[in-house]
Amino acid sequence: MRSYTVANIWGIPIRINTSLLIFLPILAWLIGSGQQIELYAGVIERFTGIGFDIARLRAGSTPWLIGVVAAVGLFVSVTVHELGHSWVAMRYGLEIESITLWILGGLAALKTFPKEWNREFWIAIAGPVTSVLVAAVCYAAVLVVPESLPVPRFVFGWLAIVNVTLAVFNLLPAFPMDGGRILRALLARSRPYGTATRIAARIGVGFAFLFAIVAVLNFQLILLLLAFFIYGAATTESKAVLLDELLEGLTVGDIMTREPATVDATTTVEEFGRLLLRDRESVHLVTDGGMPAGLVTLEDLRAVKRTDHATITVREIMRDVPRIDATADAFDTLVSLQGADGIDAIVERDGALVGVLSEADYAHAMTIQRGFRSSVGG
Repeated sequence: MRSYTVANIWGIPIRINTSLLIFLPILAWLIGSGQQIELYAGVIERFTGIGFDIARLRAGSTPWLIGVVAAVGLFVSVTVHELGHSWVAMRYGLEIESITLWILGGLAALKTFPKEWNREFWIAIAGPVTSVLVAAVCYAAVLVVPESLPVPRFVFGWLAIVNVTLAVFNLLPAFPMDGGRILRALLARSRPYGTATRIAARIGVGFAFLFAIVAVLNFQLILLLLAFFIYGAATTESKAVLLDELLEGLTVGDIMTREPATVDATTTVEEFGRLLLRDRESVHLVTDGGMPAGLVTLEDLRAVKRTDHATITVREIMRDVPRIDATADAFDTLVSLQGADGIDAIVERDGALVGVLSEADYAHAMTIQRGFRSSVGG
């Protein structure tokens, strides 16, 4: 789903995902309908001693006003929660790509996440601490707002309860939620970062299954979506850390193909097919007038109809791929290329061609690294 930038705070784009735009009216309806107002009014009175005239809160269109203001206030609170993470991250010199609000809350996207356990700990715990501070401000507002303004007083009370709930829920050790990242940080004090990640990810997957069971038994769609999110995010990050470990210290120049097979841009697809058989290389560097112009692969050839093989040239099917410096970090390059059309690039050093990079190069490098580490460990 698409996301739209609605604000910019501290240079961080604040984005709203389409899923949130769909969910907000539903959330407003849930808050303003049924027995929710009476339920929360009782909770607020229990903790603050401030009572409410329920009939007044449920009169006319007041419930829907409460629902809309409370729903918007919730996601403002989530934004502040994510800004708490971001503020601490920026104090450590880390760059924040964006904060995205979606159906399950908010996500602060860091360009790089620190491997130092203490930095990750303080960045992760900053969110729940911020939510507790927001809850305290809302609690104080309940005491200050006059009785003649029941709607804002109720909403502040509701937000105080919800922010405490948000802080507590986020502290569950369900990686990659805040509690899971705190757990990984504490584990990384005495263990390698990769090992700490794998342990935290396994616990996160366990929580995902627990959430899924509770969601199914209680027909809670949001909790079920959260379970899928935690499962996917935990396993994805665990794999990413494993890749990072395997590629640690390697540059693009270390893993690239140094003398790639080449094909002229004017070559027909039919002739290119014969070259593939001869060279036994699935990736070819395309040259135009002796200069590198792009890459062409077996997959590109497959997209051409057999009847056009004799007339279509390589120039028409080649891909204009990124050009990467040979000194670039191998893992960082992999992450950046995964967002593009395939893991392929032309590699240069000081502006001169030195090789090509493909998914096969990464697979080969990781196979060697696994084998080497396995033999060392044995």
